[in-house]
This record gives sequence, C-alpha cells and structure tokens, in this order.
Amino acid sequence: MSRHATALRAGALALIALAAAWMALGPGPTAREALGCAFLRHPHTYEADRARSTYLAAIEAASVDALFAGNTTFGLPAIEQGTRANRTKDAARRIPATLLKAIAWVESNMTMASRSVTYHSEGDALVSFDCGHGIMQVTTGMTVPLGAAQQPTPVQVSIATHYAHNIARGAFILADKWNGAPNERPIVGTDTNSDPGLIENWYYATWSYNGFTGPGSRMSNHPADPGFGSWPRPAYRCDGEQARNRYPYQELVWGCMASPPVISGQPLWDAVPATLPDPNDPRYFAALAPSAFQFPYAAMDMPTPQPAHEDAIPQIAANYRPSVLGQPVLRVDAGKLVLRTDGSPTEARATIRVRNGGTGILSWLVQPPGGWLVADPPAGVALGAGLQCTDPCSPVAEITITVNPTLLPSASATGTLRIT
Repeated sequence: MSRHATALRAGALALIALAAAWMALGPGPTAREALGCAFLRHPHTYEADRARSTYLAAIEAASVDALFAGNTTFGLPAIEQGTRANRTKDAARRIPATLLKAIAWVESNMTMASRSVTYHSEGDALVSFDCGHGIMQVTTGMTVPLGAAQQPTPVQVSIATHYAHNIARGAFILADKWNGAPNERPIVGTDTNSDPGLIENWYYATWSYNGFTGPGSRMSNHPADPGFGSWPRPAYRCDGEQARNRYPYQELVWGCMASPPVISGQPLWDAVPATLPDPNDPRYFAALAPSAFQFPYAAMDMPTPQPAHEDAIPQIAANYRPSVLGQPVLRVDAGKLVLRTDGSPTEARATIRVRNGGTGILSWLVQPPGGWLVADPPAGVALGAGLQCTDPCSPVAEITITVNPTLLPSASATGTLRIT
C-alpha cells in the first residue's frame, strides 16, 4: 500500500539565486554518481543484537532454504553436483551453514548497519565503496537503481534494509557461484561426485563469492599469487590480529570456520577445521598452478581435500519464518506539505513519519517526483511491535524532505511523494 504527500514550492527569486550559485560552482557529480550505487543517499536499516544471535538464526534458515523457498530472487536454487561430464541437480537445496556464517563475518563482521549505529537500533545501512550492501555485502544487482525513473526496486530496498532478505540473497549468490561449474568455474570433488554436503567442495564457489580472480589482477584470490607469500602460510585466525590482505579470500573464510570470532567470551559457532587444498601436494599442484587459470578452467578440477567435513543440518522451527518477517503494516503521518525556499530555514524542509502498525521490520521506499524533491533517507525501516529498540533508536522512521532548486520545472511546482 502507499500514502501520498503533496509538496508545493514557491519563490522565484530564491530559485534564481540558488541556480546561479550552483552554475558558478559547476554541476559536479551527484551523490548517486559519486557512489555509483542503487540509492542517492544511504538507506537506513535495523542493527540487531551484539551477540549476532538474530543473524546467526537467519543464516541457518537461509542455508536450508527456510526463508523464501520458491522465490527466484531470495530462495535457494537447486544445487548441482557431479563431475564435469555428469552434472545433475541435487534434490536438496542446502549450503553448509558454518560456511555461510564465516562468509558473513569476513564480509561485514556480520553487521547490517554502519559502525556508527548501535545495536538494537536503526541508522545508516552498511554500504561499501563498491556498493556491497549489508551483512553479506551484496553487490550483484546493487550498483545502479534498476526501477522506473531511475528509482531503486523493491528487491534492492529489501536487500539494503532487511537482514533476512540480505542474508538470503547472499546465500543465493553463493549457490549460484557453485552452480557456475563446470561452464564457468572448475569443480572440487572429482572423487566425491562433487558432493555439496562436503564443505571442502565449496572452495571454488567461496573464491568466486569475492571474485574468481587470478594472478596479476588488481585483487587476486589465487593462492599461488606471489603477493600472498609462500605456502604453507600461517592459518588465518579470524581474530582481527592478522593482515587480511596477506590471504586470498577463501583462506579468510576457511580460517573463520576453524577459529570462530568470539563475543563476550563465546565463539559465534562451533569450529569446523575445513581442509584447504595444499598447492605442494601432487593432487592439487597442477590444479592450483597459475598456468591452469584459463577459461573454462577444466585443468583446475581437483579431488576433495582430506579430511573432508560435513556440517550439521540446522533444524528450523515451523514458526521461525513468520516470526522473523512478521506482518508489517505501513502507516504514514503526512498530508499536504508546503516548502518554500524564499522563507525561513524551517519552511524549506518538512518531515514525514513512517510507522509500522504491525509486526516485524517494515522496509519502505520514498519515490519523489522528477528529482526536484529530495528525501533523506531515501529508504529505510520502521519497527513493529516486539522488536527491541534501544535509545537512540526510534521505531518510527523520520524522512526529511527538501527541494533541489536546480531541478525545479518552474518557479512553483506541485508533486506527489509516493511511499511504499
């Protein structure tokens, strides 16, 4: 559902003065052009508990497709398995949960919001320099607005603002990287039918989650790249004491699985000492030689590193999904708004409040008309009943509306703000 607010702008003299000043300075890049991301400004999101129990539970649910089963964007696809010549789809839709947890920690320290946002509160969403969003640092589909009139889509809003959608999308991307073999990726597990139940067989998919890059690239993840030093090297410990740029991405993840981060004296998950392929072992030497890094990467196929490890399959309660997603109800406290640029500073802006009359996290998006009205934040969340919200958190979202005079179609204009 949506509610509309009407904005009126007057004051031709103020418009002329502002436009002249803007032209003198030069147009410069807009915030969206500078960021190159889906939102003009940082959207807002909710940061849950410090112990990460909220996110860990969602990761376990996403790992067994218990959040959005059947959804082509957020549900897990069928997982393929088999050798290069005999690839079939596994009936189970499952990713090792510990692997997904370790990826979430490596990507964002398992946080949804920027560092300035306290736990059990809301504020600026975490957005990286390359448009990675949230816990899973989802970049795919988040670099530019994909909706009508250069607005973000509902999918982009969900990924940026709601932790469950963000985690589920990250799980989908990892599964999609796995399914990229053998056409676009090599295979691990030539001797185990590339069984997706074995964590070690996800080595190339994990590498690909951060970019399947090789020696000589700007951000190589190849274990034989000279920039990482010689093998063997000390295992990554996931305690923040080692330089991350001394390890390829997949070794960071393997290190976090084996040495989970500790919060308040407790590890976030049970350690799984997954085995890395040893480039000095004859079984892996040829596959991990830099010369083998050539599309379609058939020379990189390799057996499962031993000993191999299976992850415990999470048991998800039947009421978990409805308890996480809730039943949010949009409520907007707004009617007709009048903005003036030739009056006092308070007349040049207005505030719209968005409430959640239901439960769970309500993700919302503001769609201004023609670009001459600016909403800050452009998207965000309103918290429903039962969600912990610790000061300075407010369950009610506030949107500041201002005028961009350089884009006004005339000396005065009316338009409709749509909030969905």
